[in-house]
Amino acid sequence: MSFFSIDAAQGPVWMDGRLVPWDEATLHALSHGLNNASCVFEGARIYAGKVFRLEKHARRLLKSAEIMGITMHYTLARLCEATEELVRARGLESGYVRPVVWKGHEDLGIAAPHAKTHVAIAALSLGDVVPAEVRAAGVRLKTSSWARPAPNTAPLGAKASCHYALGSLAMREAQAAGFDDALLLDYRGFVAEATGTNIFIVKNGALLTPIADCALDGITRQAVLELARRRNIDAAETRLYPKDVCEADEAFLTGTASEILPIRAIDGVNFPAARPITDALTDDYFSLVGKA
Repeated sequence: MSFFSIDAAQGPVWMDGRLVPWDEATLHALSHGLNNASCVFEGARIYAGKVFRLEKHARRLLKSAEIMGITMHYTLARLCEATEELVRARGLESGYVRPVVWKGHEDLGIAAPHAKTHVAIAALSLGDVVPAEVRAAGVRLKTSSWARPAPNTAPLGAKASCHYALGSLAMREAQAAGFDDALLLDYRGFVAEATGTNIFIVKNGALLTPIADCALDGITRQAVLELARRRNIDAAETRLYPKDVCEADEAFLTGTASEILPIRAIDGVNFPAARPITDALTDDYFSLVGKA
């Protein structure tokens, strides 16, 4: 799956406190964020001209920067204000927001204490990124040969660019084998996530998702857990083995871009075509974001 293809200018970008033309939103080739991965980011959806759970995304961006040792000079309120300013300037009713924070080129050392912090926010026009026929059929996953690391080997609580190298490798591996996406296990062999989404299964009427200690606690993931509990669905975060997933009655992915995306097969194990809980939660989610 590939949701984003940017082949033309998408309007102004908010960068370091002001709106700049698309082609001027650049960074130096020796930026520490590019060379040493001191970079964090977010991804949020625009529905009906509003950014869904903007404050949650901005709060996580600040937390990610803190975990990565990147000094931020903007408050939560200013980040939200800047994002809303940009969305208004772009006139977007449906779209995607990408805030990104990185250390600059002033210091290329490993710790880079003298590198300046830069913040940019882009807003892209975006409609339904998952074709209706794909959402109806579901996607096929392949268990990756790559594994999510232990929490003490990487700053997994941060939405940091360095983590997505693993996802890129796993996705390319899965697609080369004819699958849509990859399922990643963690260093212990528990199910972790897909390459850029969280995973849920339905088993005996209960909704289960991996504990997010080796995967990102997605904001869409949080919303789905809330919606399930409103429906009085037994929902839990728990350890899942691959066997648990393969024995599930339903399975789906959650993420900002893909929203709620059914899984139809993992490693050749097919799931039933009927997905009553997945369908109900999808309807609830679309109502929540204003897509119903």
